[in-house]
Amino acid sequence: MNLTLIPHQPKIASTLASVLLSLTGLVACSGSEDTSTPPAATGTPAATEALGERLFLDTRFAQTFKVFVDNGGTVNDPKVSDSVTDTLETFGAPIDPGPFKGMSINCRACHLVDDVLTSSGGGMRTYADFARRSPIPARADGKTHAPRNSPPLVNSTLERPGGVLFHFDAEFNSMEDLIAATFTGRNFGWLPGERAQAIQHIARVVRGDDGSFDLTDTGLSYRIVFTGTDPSIPDELSLPAEFRAFVGSAGDQDIFDAVVRVVAAYVNGLLFSQTEESGALIRSPFDVFLAINGLPQQPDPNESPLSYSRRLRALVNAPSFSPQFVTSNPNRLNGQFQFHSQAFEFGTTELAGLKMFLAEPMTLPASPAELTAGKIGNCIACHAAPNFTDFKLHNTGTTQRKYDLIHGTGQFTSLSIPNLATRNGNYDQFLPATETHPAAREPFRAIPTVGFPVLTDLGAWNVFANPDMPAPQPKIRAILCDDQQPCPLPDATLLDRAIARFKTPGLRNLGHSAPFMHNGQFDTLDDVIDFYIDVSDQARAETLRNGAPQLQGIALTPSDIAPLVAFLKSLNEDYQ
Repeated sequence: MNLTLIPHQPKIASTLASVLLSLTGLVACSGSEDTSTPPAATGTPAATEALGERLFLDTRFAQTFKVFVDNGGTVNDPKVSDSVTDTLETFGAPIDPGPFKGMSINCRACHLVDDVLTSSGGGMRTYADFARRSPIPARADGKTHAPRNSPPLVNSTLERPGGVLFHFDAEFNSMEDLIAATFTGRNFGWLPGERAQAIQHIARVVRGDDGSFDLTDTGLSYRIVFTGTDPSIPDELSLPAEFRAFVGSAGDQDIFDAVVRVVAAYVNGLLFSQTEESGALIRSPFDVFLAINGLPQQPDPNESPLSYSRRLRALVNAPSFSPQFVTSNPNRLNGQFQFHSQAFEFGTTELAGLKMFLAEPMTLPASPAELTAGKIGNCIACHAAPNFTDFKLHNTGTTQRKYDLIHGTGQFTSLSIPNLATRNGNYDQFLPATETHPAAREPFRAIPTVGFPVLTDLGAWNVFANPDMPAPQPKIRAILCDDQQPCPLPDATLLDRAIARFKTPGLRNLGHSAPFMHNGQFDTLDDVIDFYIDVSDQARAETLRNGAPQLQGIALTPSDIAPLVAFLKSLNEDYQ
């Protein structure tokens, strides 16, 4: 089998530059673009990736840096200390110094790769952070943390039925929308109502950049690189025409839009390793297990992921199936992972976990006999292979568990949540702050706190039917209506269905994304599976407010945790 994959290595990372290539013709991959160098007149996709990474790393777009420049600082002096970057927050002891200490915040501060690879408490990331909730620059509103952590960006932009939605609560309709809101939003220190200031500042940085501060080491100014055709630009850094901008004559908004387009293209290219021919994923023990046993690695044309998962279940459960197990990594000389400490293997325990993962109950809820026997994860109801997500929104009980731990068992079920008319009629009292409503209190997109029972995080409830967020509404409505077209339910009913729903994450490479859940409340995968055992009991007892019905099909016992965790760890790979 001839496999040709595309390399991606962060320019600031010396560790990845010496990665051993595969003995089987595989190389590290974060995208499927052709990086051969065409004539400079047409540009090269590799240039988009290089400039996108540079913008992703730039620490000068934050509000802290604007204050520095406003007070007489220069655009090309990045040494502006912001305490949020001094240390790197983790779910253990903070890492000191942080990789961007002495500078303002950037995208990479929350979406790390190998930035703290050798630090105590650090390690490899797939563009995620280590925090339970991501720290943000301090401003007059008193906020120091986002209500959620930063999810991995690798594989985050995969195409999906019904179209893409981004962020845990599905606020953004496109990657461009998400990036624009991030650059002008609270994570970069901008308060609601400061979007125009942010755009003006970012344009000022791009115009004034002389290339001396460049963490990717090209040494060229943004003004030159964005032209795409300047004689000083090497062919490999020549932008394709659709990403070019004439910085000297363009307006602030045009420059900002050009920055957003390039960063979006960069993030869109962050993918796990796959074959060029079919797009099959290849570098985890699970994927190697499928390949050596001749099992299908992805759905057939017109086959849904759920149907594919059920077909895979039938194959591995067949009496005639005689599995070959994986005991070594075929892609590395020493046969092991490079960035995971676990052994590279898929054996009897992992296979037992796979069978539990794929197993479904006969009906919902699971029967008493099924609950006693266990071994039914019903995981594919929301995490169908091969990407292990349905890209939809579910309430798994995470919000309720955190709220009740703070305020007492059963308190979330009695929390007063306004209906649609009340909520939208009192925007500032109930909904998230936006450019249109900068003074909104956002109590239902907040960190739950002792002594303040009104504060919690209701996820998609904050976004659905929100007049300030029109773009994602059709897609969210379809999910809440279980894809019925046209939807027979009014928005008031659908809003109740949206309570505490969050987007289903993918499960690949979880070893580089702890702590788990959107609020980082679980440190280990064992904790996560134990939580699902508990919450499935709550769902069947109808004590879980707006709980996902799929939870009622989970039938696991404590002895099932270890095999399921072993299987989940077999989805790890060395993202490079």
